[in-house]
Amino acid sequence: MMKKSLTHPPSSGKDFDENDQVHEQRIVLPSKFITNINDSLERKEPSWFITSQIPTDFSIQVEETTFNAHKYPLVAKCGYFSREDIQQHPNSSFNCKVKLENFPGGSETFETILKFCYGFPIDFSSKNIAPLRCAAEYLDMTEELDDGNLVTKTEAFLTFVVLSSWKDTITVIKSCEDLSPWVENLQIVRRCCDSIAWKASRENTTANSSNIEGWWFDEIAILRIDHFMRIMTTIKAKGSSPEIIGKCIMHYSRRWLPGMDEELEGLRGYGHGKSDLQFSILSRSKEEGEEEEGIAHGKKQKMIIENLVSLLPPQHEAVSCKFLLQMLKMANVYSVTPALISELEKRVGMLLEDANANDLLIPRYKNADQTSVMNSSQEHTMYDTDLVQRVVEYFLMQEQTQLNLHLQRTENINVSKLLDNYLAEIARDPNLSITKFQVLAELLPENARACHDGLYRAIDIYLKTHPLLPEHDRRRLCKIMNCNKLSLDACTHAAQNDRLPLRTIVQVLFSEQVKMRTTIQEKDPAPSDNISEQDGNQPTTDMEIKTLKVELENIKRKMSELQSDYSELQQEYDKVGNKPIHAPRWSFGWRKIKNSFHTKIEGDESGDEPEEGKQRTNSMRYKISSKRRSSIA
Repeated sequence: MMKKSLTHPPSSGKDFDENDQVHEQRIVLPSKFITNINDSLERKEPSWFITSQIPTDFSIQVEETTFNAHKYPLVAKCGYFSREDIQQHPNSSFNCKVKLENFPGGSETFETILKFCYGFPIDFSSKNIAPLRCAAEYLDMTEELDDGNLVTKTEAFLTFVVLSSWKDTITVIKSCEDLSPWVENLQIVRRCCDSIAWKASRENTTANSSNIEGWWFDEIAILRIDHFMRIMTTIKAKGSSPEIIGKCIMHYSRRWLPGMDEELEGLRGYGHGKSDLQFSILSRSKEEGEEEEGIAHGKKQKMIIENLVSLLPPQHEAVSCKFLLQMLKMANVYSVTPALISELEKRVGMLLEDANANDLLIPRYKNADQTSVMNSSQEHTMYDTDLVQRVVEYFLMQEQTQLNLHLQRTENINVSKLLDNYLAEIARDPNLSITKFQVLAELLPENARACHDGLYRAIDIYLKTHPLLPEHDRRRLCKIMNCNKLSLDACTHAAQNDRLPLRTIVQVLFSEQVKMRTTIQEKDPAPSDNISEQDGNQPTTDMEIKTLKVELENIKRKMSELQSDYSELQQEYDKVGNKPIHAPRWSFGWRKIKNSFHTKIEGDESGDEPEEGKQRTNSMRYKISSKRRSSIA
């Protein structure tokens, strides 16, 4: 049994003072009623009653608690009980019972209401003012029944005390989360949100522009998404900058969407032999709670994502491309509506030049909805390559629009490097088809890449990850690359790369020869004013030029021989048609061409398996390459 010592109710009330945090409400009761009430209220779970010589004649049930009280104090203050026809029995010994369904604030709030009706002092605070205001409206505690009734006092405290304080207003909004629909009907949430939006807008106007992270971001980030949406909509209507809106949305998402900051560093940490590589952020929630709780959590996260995306300002500078890609990843996890996903993809396409390869590594999540749509022939790649394809297509559409408007754009080079790095990352996926790789590599126009070194690197990684790729697929893959746009280092590497098809190696050698000729022409001495220094270096320079010219003639002759041999073999193959080809003669010609291009250097760490009795005999090419590199150096 718990007892609360209380003072006798005074004979007069105290007017509301807006400067006081604690207020006392008093009520005038009949003298015979006051003299018979003892100085305590008692609670004995699940009942609450007044210790008095006058027996209680009124029982009110709120939730699981029953309150035993007297009819007169409640009828005098509450119009709700007057309408319940509880006064038809004049005998006070008769006990009337009333059950209050869906009472705002529950039994704790009704206990405070009961104290107010008996004239005991109660405290108004930002935590209980909203439940008390809704309960007063529920019980119809208006001025028509008694001067200074609870509706008037709670409304005054809410208007003059709560709305003038930032923290008190936030606390009231948090307390309104379980009071629907009363708080909407009484416009408590609207008034509090308008007050916060007005204060935030004033803060943005007076704050330093360099300190865009407002101190109030943390305050409103604790609110529920519907209240946050109401505040941000009002702030936008008051003309706040897109950067402020975007920063606040990013701050809110980091608090309520914890999986956004999880980054993937490619496939380096995973075995390439796995047949089904899938990520799932939802797995953590399944371990921590039951399945039903996980479903409810997923619906809540989906609602948050959809509201935040709809709230994003249309300006490009509002949020970063990294944040948009993180939102796109979370939207895929929680199966957000396709319209919002498409909107995010378009926004990412507008800012694609600011992204990096790791941001584009969005896993292909597989949930129940997606599994029902998938068929057995669909590839189960590690990453969602279709999403990146759509993003790049949106970027190209924007580029075309800018071109039609005669606006110059310079982000093609950055996007080409970004796409090449992305291709190098996804090339490590053993489940990635050559068709998808080729489609992604050919998305950009031919003039978008000034250098094809990045594309060659991605192709080499794909060939290394897929060692069983047929010869015609290798040639098909290498057609994407332009050998004339390879650097000298890339040409040197490609000429010794056994994973490339023979035709590609020939093209690389031709390109390397052209680059060598250009390098030699650039080394020709130009006219100079310093005649003595030029004359001193002239004999050495002339000798080097003559040596290099001789080497180039030898290379030309050797290439002509190789082309002739290749043409003869091709003609012989065309003649035989469907007839079986003798293996010794064909293999001899094939080995002749391969030995001409692939020079095996002793001590090379390329990883080729040695064969007894077989060595590559093209020593001339190695000597020429050595002299060529020393001459260029």
